[in-house]
Amino acid sequence: MAAYLISDVSARDPAALEIYRTRAAASIARYGGRYLVRGGAIEPLEGDWRPRMIVVVEFPDVDRARAWYRSPEYAEALAVRDAALSRKLILLEGVEPPI
Repeated sequence: MAAYLISDVSARDPAALEIYRTRAAASIARYGGRYLVRGGAIEPLEGDWRPRMIVVVEFPDVDRARAWYRSPEYAEALAVRDAALSRKLILLEGVEPPI
């Protein structure tokens, strides 16, 4: 069952953000992930949540997502994360496809 990482991101430093994005993207691909959303216009419809940038990444399953998050490849991106951005990040399972 697919798993999804959802990030609510606020950029801090554009140069560091570009380094982070490059490293994160390469590591995500290596672990079978793919971007579904990477920024773009946000239209709040309900509640008081006002994110600046949303990123959604799909992985084949929760185990692959966890392996990516704990990987040495992603650790290289994490080395610049705090300079690049602040974020809230969650991991959740998708639904079983209909039969």
